[in-house]
Amino acid sequence: MARKKNRKQIIPDVTLTHIAAEGKAFCRLPEGKVLFVEDAVPGDVADVLVLKNKKDYANGRVATLQKAASQRIAPFCAHFDDCGGCKWQYLNYAQQLAYKSQIVEDSFRRIAKINEGKVLPILGAEPNRYYRNKLEFTFSTHRWITKAEAQTDAPVSDAPALGFHAPQSFYKIVQIDHCFLQAEPANAIRNFIYAYAIAHDIPFYDPRAHTGCLRNLIVRSSTTGGLMLIVSMGSAHPLREKLLDAVLAEFPAISSLHYVINEKKNDTLYDQDIILYAGNAYITESLDGYVFKISPKSFFQTNSYQALALYRKVLEFAALEAQHTVYDLYTGTGSIAIFLAKHCRKVVGIELVPDAIADAKENALLNDTHNCDFLVGDVKNTLNADLIATYGKADVLVLDPPRAGLHGDVVEQILAFAPQRIVYVSCNPVTQARDIALLHSRYELLQYQAVDMFPHTYHIENVAVLVLRE
Repeated sequence: MARKKNRKQIIPDVTLTHIAAEGKAFCRLPEGKVLFVEDAVPGDVADVLVLKNKKDYANGRVATLQKAASQRIAPFCAHFDDCGGCKWQYLNYAQQLAYKSQIVEDSFRRIAKINEGKVLPILGAEPNRYYRNKLEFTFSTHRWITKAEAQTDAPVSDAPALGFHAPQSFYKIVQIDHCFLQAEPANAIRNFIYAYAIAHDIPFYDPRAHTGCLRNLIVRSSTTGGLMLIVSMGSAHPLREKLLDAVLAEFPAISSLHYVINEKKNDTLYDQDIILYAGNAYITESLDGYVFKISPKSFFQTNSYQALALYRKVLEFAALEAQHTVYDLYTGTGSIAIFLAKHCRKVVGIELVPDAIADAKENALLNDTHNCDFLVGDVKNTLNADLIATYGKADVLVLDPPRAGLHGDVVEQILAFAPQRIVYVSCNPVTQARDIALLHSRYELLQYQAVDMFPHTYHIENVAVLVLRE
């Protein structure tokens, strides 16, 4: 006999009381269980659809918003209901910052049970719109039907789309007319290419059938005026050069134009040959007089304005002296290492990705920095006695790991080698607080400060400084 599907459970009239990591609001139900709710804020009263129900907690999303919290405002983007990118647009910016500060402090005080350390005020972003220096758009034959379209009986266009993936969907793309994340001419370039492709019948990529030409569009910009465009294609097309020439003619500000033929089933370009079509092979970014090359495959902080605030905070927390040796773990393209280098004797940067280390070495030469050594390796294997024997013990350790935080072996190695000071940069305060709790036996948390790199989202960057206990 076939098993009946469980009926969807809806909990009515839930009053949300607190904010949690990943931007969810939560409350405690009468039976003591904690309920986390997506797309809600403290003060909302909602009927909640339960998505996951465990012994001690449940996850859900708003089914019906019965009463909106007084702090809610109207989102400023026309695509807000469908895009899913800037999920906190319904909060004014001051409230976003207050919640981000609270999430960080809760991660340390309530989750990791660390009740020491001064909490410095969050560094808000200016500007808080058009702040990104990189966006990637996707072409698809599978256009997302918007909520507004689904609620009417009007005929719906089956035109292909160029925009962002719909939430939790690999195939469906939300057609974007105007995005508030990247300054012009990013919107104009995207809309021009979309119109040109439709007018000239250049096929969009079908991610299910793996057919079609136009696949992805990457726009990179810099505060120095650099503008890079990368057009990814699933196959060659006879109008490829005419399309690229038309873009150049319409947007002469493009200083670096590339294309790539990516015939793989996934969109990643790190293993692809990206071809320079016109202009320079890279653009440059400048932070406090330091110059960084940005090539098509380079990693760079996507908010240049706040990257500068972040790096200045790392430098302040590091309290460097001329004789200090610094280890910069998870160095990426070496931007933090180079930013610190002139204030100390030596910086050793370690990074798993060979291309990133190649960029780091180029950036060091570009800035006439000769006291940085950049090594390719997995930190959990590279941070060992041989490294210490070669470069000496680190006085200051800078950590900027992925969202998952530190591997257990790395924590053990840090405790064994015991640098005097640790500056820990994290995009995930929950795993950061967990790691600092593991280091707590030997390290005192002095202070920490959040830096808002991504306004109108719940993402948070946090910088903490620890010192070795006497």
